[in-house]
Amino acid sequence: MEQNHKTEPKTCALQKKHCGGCPLLSQPYAAQLAAKQARLEKLLGRFARVRPILGMQEPWHYRNKVISTFAAQGKGLTSGIYARGTHRVLPVESCLLQNETADQTVLAVRAAANACRLPPFEEDRGTGLLRHCVVRVGKTSGQVLVAIVTPGKEFPGSRNFVSALRAECQKRGVDLVTVVQNINPRKTSAVLGTEEKILFGPGAITDTLCGLQFAISARSFYQVNPVQTEILYRTAIEFAGLNGTQTVIDAYCGIGTIGLCAAAKAKSVLGIELNPAAARDAAANARRNRVANARFLCADATEYMVQLAAEGVRPDVVFLDPPRAGSTPEFIAALAKMAPKKAVYVSCDPTTLARDLALFAAKGYKARAIQPVDMFPHTEHIEVVCELCR
Repeated sequence: MEQNHKTEPKTCALQKKHCGGCPLLSQPYAAQLAAKQARLEKLLGRFARVRPILGMQEPWHYRNKVISTFAAQGKGLTSGIYARGTHRVLPVESCLLQNETADQTVLAVRAAANACRLPPFEEDRGTGLLRHCVVRVGKTSGQVLVAIVTPGKEFPGSRNFVSALRAECQKRGVDLVTVVQNINPRKTSAVLGTEEKILFGPGAITDTLCGLQFAISARSFYQVNPVQTEILYRTAIEFAGLNGTQTVIDAYCGIGTIGLCAAAKAKSVLGIELNPAAARDAAANARRNRVANARFLCADATEYMVQLAAEGVRPDVVFLDPPRAGSTPEFIAALAKMAPKKAVYVSCDPTTLARDLALFAAKGYKARAIQPVDMFPHTEHIEVVCELCR
C-alpha cells in the first residue's frame, strides 16, 4: 500500500527546555521513517528482507496513555514531564504526541488538586501526597481513567478531590469513568505500585480493538498507539496463516489482545502471562467477548514453555510479544522442541530481536518476513513483526 508521509515537522516550546519526550520532532516524518528503515535493514537484513516500514498518515496526538509527574509551583502544584536526564519537572499544558482528551484531563486533575490544596510529593524529603497522575483514554469509547499515585495508603480529602475532578472534567467535556488511587511507596523510577484502591467508578475503562472490546485498568499493558496497534496485530495474525484448524500459544500475552484477536481464526488459544492482574484481565476479556476457545494462565513464559515442551505439547503456531529485553535462550529452545510450523515474534526492540533471530536460526527457524510498524512517531522506538518458519 502506497503511503504519503510528507508531514512537515512541528515546533514545540518544550524542546528548548530539554524535554526528551520526542527527540525526532524537528525531523520531517518521511526522514524519520527512512532512518528507521535503514537502521532495521542494517540490524535485520541478514535474516530476511525488511519490508517498508508502515508509518502513520497523521502522526500526532496518538498516545492514549499519559504519565504526568507532580511538582511544587508557587503556593500550589503543577505537573508534567521530567527534563531529559534530570528529575526536574517541566510543566506540560499540551503535547503534540498525547491524546488531546488526555491533555484536558491532566489539566482537570491539576485544577482539582490545587482547589483541594493537595501537596505534591517531594522526592528528596519524602514528604507530600501526589507523586504522579496516569491518564488512559479509550480511542473508540472516549472513556477516561485517572490513576493518582501516592506514596502511602493515606489520601486525606480523596472524596472532595474526586468531586472536584469530576466537575473539572465535566467543564472540559471529558468522559471521566473511573478514578483510582495507586500506592507506590518505593524509591524507584517505576511510576505505578502494585496496590490500588478504587475511588470512583468500576476501576477500568473499555475500548475496542480489532473488533473486540477490552477492559483497561491503570496497570494493564495496552499499546499506546491504537491506530498502529490494529495494523501491528493484523500483520501478526496474517503472518500466522490461521485457517481455523491450528492450536495457538500466545506467550507474554498481557491482557490477551493478540490471542483474542487470533482466536476467531484458530482452533484454540493458550495465553501465558507472568503479571497476575494482566492474566486475570485476559481471562475477563475472553468472557467479555464470548471467546470460548481461548484460556489464559499466570506463569513465567520461559518456565511454562519448558514444561509444555517436556510434556510433549505440540502447538501449530506460537506468538511471542516479549518485553524490551527480548525472549530467552531457554524459551527459544523449548519452542524449537515443540516444533510449531510457525512462530510470530512481535518485538519492541530491534537489537534484542536480532539477537533472538540468530538463536532461532540455530534451532532451525528461518525468518520469512520482517514488517516494521512505526508505533512511536517522533521517537527512536520501532515495533517489528517477524514471521518465522521451521
